[in-house]
Amino acid sequence: MTWDATLVTCVDMFAKRLGPDPHANGAKSSGCSGCPDIFELANGDFAIIGADISNEASKLPPSAACGPDERIVRIPRDLLIRAKSDIPEHL
Repeated sequence: MTWDATLVTCVDMFAKRLGPDPHANGAKSSGCSGCPDIFELANGDFAIIGADISNEASKLPPSAACGPDERIVRIPRDLLIRAKSDIPEHL
């Protein structure tokens, strides 16, 4: 077996989950193959797993835009509320 630096970097990228595990206590999700989730990355940024609603970008306010390398992701309200206590209050 060979060591793959790319794999190690990707695994180390996701530092911690914010909020409870969506599959805790055997919970099932309504998603096709996963669950919405929020992660803090090793560099302090955040990653979101959710439904891609980028096709709705034309409905954003005029002061907002979704670039070609970006996606708009919808997550359930309760997911963010449950993660709130894990989100740092200061930079």
